[in-house]
Amino acid sequence: MTGSVNEVRGGLKKLVTGNSKAVLLLVAIALLLGGWSAWVLLHRIPEGLVQVNGRIEGDEVAIAGKQPGKILQMTVAEGASVKKGDLLVRFESQQALAKLEEAKASLEKAAAAEEQAARDARRYGRLAREGAIDRHKGEEASIEMRVAAANQAQASATVVEAQSVVNDLTVNSPTDGTVTTKVREEGEVVPAGAPLYTIVNLDRLYLKVYVPEVDIGKVRLGLPARIYTDAFPGQAFEATVTSIAPRAEFTPKEVQTQDERVKLVYAVKLSLTSNPEHELSPGLPADAMIRWKDDVSWRRPKW
Repeated sequence: MTGSVNEVRGGLKKLVTGNSKAVLLLVAIALLLGGWSAWVLLHRIPEGLVQVNGRIEGDEVAIAGKQPGKILQMTVAEGASVKKGDLLVRFESQQALAKLEEAKASLEKAAAAEEQAARDARRYGRLAREGAIDRHKGEEASIEMRVAAANQAQASATVVEAQSVVNDLTVNSPTDGTVTTKVREEGEVVPAGAPLYTIVNLDRLYLKVYVPEVDIGKVRLGLPARIYTDAFPGQAFEATVTSIAPRAEFTPKEVQTQDERVKLVYAVKLSLTSNPEHELSPGLPADAMIRWKDDVSWRRPKW
């Protein structure tokens, strides 16, 4: 009889213990589900916003020389920041300088000849009017003066041309920006118009993003956007939708998406309204929010 009682007691103990474990398991599951629901609510993008990401890009400016020649010096490297007017390239200039000096010497001679011809024309003209010399002699002197003036004008044009060649042997930056590509090296002989550098204008940057096919209908030109970067975590950069690709493409491998099942996306350009103190630069990864409903509050992207 005692054994039977002990068996019953053991069975009840096992039942209570088992139920306790089940209750704890249910509580744990409930807590996990509650936490998951809270996380989903926290990270859910409100209706009216589209979250995207990409890299900062910019309009490229190709730098080329106007004259052919040998590169004597390239003053900046890839990644360098430049200001408008900064010297970028200097070409070998000995021959061009020699031609300029020659042209200037010819101009001096032509100017002296024109001055002498003018004096002769005035003197012979006066003598012809006084009848001291033949009238034709005065006319010849006048013609010689005009020829000398034309020669001086031609010599002056030659100097301007030679000076232009010398000026073109130095290449300066046409804009503020960042050097993204250095195409040539010192010592190379290049033809006129050959690319030397590529510079991105830091005042005309944009974020190129890819919008999933399911969201592209919400995006239209002129919509406001805000861009966020890890480099400036406390700052939002204002932007505007300025370009939407007319055709879809497959999701680029380097771009994150919220739904990995999305395969088709549209390239969209978000042009920065400004780039204060040129803080942002090409190649910088960034996240963005596009707002397609005016009454929706902005929020930071969350992945």
